[in-house]
Amino acid sequence: MSTVTQTTASGLASTSPSSSSPAARRLPLTLIFVLFFGWLLWTVSVRQAALFVIGLGLGAVLAGKRFGFTTGWRMLVEEKDASGVFGQILLLALAAAMAMPLLGHFPELTAALGPPSISLLVGAFVFGLCMQIADGCGSGTLYKAGMGIPMNTAILPMFAIGSFLGSLSLGWWLDLGAMPPVGLVTAWGWQKALLATLAALALVAAGVAFYTRNANARHGRPGKPLFVRKWLVGAVLLAVLATLNLIIAGQPWGVVYGFGLWAAKIANATGALDLSQNWFWSQPGNAARLHETVLLDVTSITNIGILGGALWIAAGKAASAKPLSGRQWLVALVAGLILGYSSRLAFGCNVGAMFSGISTGSIHGWIWVPLAFAGTIFGLRIRRHFGM
Repeated sequence: MSTVTQTTASGLASTSPSSSSPAARRLPLTLIFVLFFGWLLWTVSVRQAALFVIGLGLGAVLAGKRFGFTTGWRMLVEEKDASGVFGQILLLALAAAMAMPLLGHFPELTAALGPPSISLLVGAFVFGLCMQIADGCGSGTLYKAGMGIPMNTAILPMFAIGSFLGSLSLGWWLDLGAMPPVGLVTAWGWQKALLATLAALALVAAGVAFYTRNANARHGRPGKPLFVRKWLVGAVLLAVLATLNLIIAGQPWGVVYGFGLWAAKIANATGALDLSQNWFWSQPGNAARLHETVLLDVTSITNIGILGGALWIAAGKAASAKPLSGRQWLVALVAGLILGYSSRLAFGCNVGAMFSGISTGSIHGWIWVPLAFAGTIFGLRIRRHFGM
């Protein structure tokens, strides 16, 4: 007999018999996804239909394996458990090994380039801080909302509003100081770029392993395994799906742009703001997306797929969450708003800036990581203070 998880008043999880099997509960969703795929195929394009399927896969892997970028960093800092970070390092290495040769051989494919700038420095630090309070980065917020976790579901629209507000002021931030984007594949060729990326990731892995081993030894604790199956399997599957996204979309996997676009389309459609004079939304590509169906945007369609994939996983295993006080709700929602704003300043989240940036050879991805990690350390202190 299958069971579902329920949360008691104390926040502890309990189980009770479910009314039907996971397969039975997933069947209606599967039929809806098949119909939606067919509709996209018929009325939009083959590419968008394929990207929706990739999004479903991304959501299913993120939710099914609980592959959380935020969680992996928190495990490293608080528990001296490096398995989540090692999963992310493997993900970056595999994705780079597949993406960089493609970028070198097919110039029509684009890397996830962002300019080194004041905007990046501030945005990455603030993002790393807020993602721990909000318990999710861009992809984490998305898949947890798809699983029906109340806090992340409420944070998602706040994230979108924040991302939109960040886009409105991005031009001002870049005027404070910015350099042209640097892509290693273009500058060095894909072979040297890949070797340098893998060498840098190996150094990071060695440093993380050394840190956790010594930290656990100082406290007399046994060392925790660096390689855990769920993280390794998740890394392999995400790397493959992200590479397929690059091939089909022509650009790397991203999350944040879709959020900001959704809020921008609402603001534009309702006449709340005139975006025609805004630096970001007056750029030709962004202006065109404001007036197209959201289903033509490659980031939006994969985001929709991620929500669907996570929902499909949750249909067979109900999500549980610790109840929040009114103050905790307020802190979480404010963090979600700032999370969205800072993600736009930083040219992406753990996916768009760190994962896609590093795996496609963008220098800004390597700048993003240490600043976001520094922010995470402060964010965890705030998280503990409010008992999140």
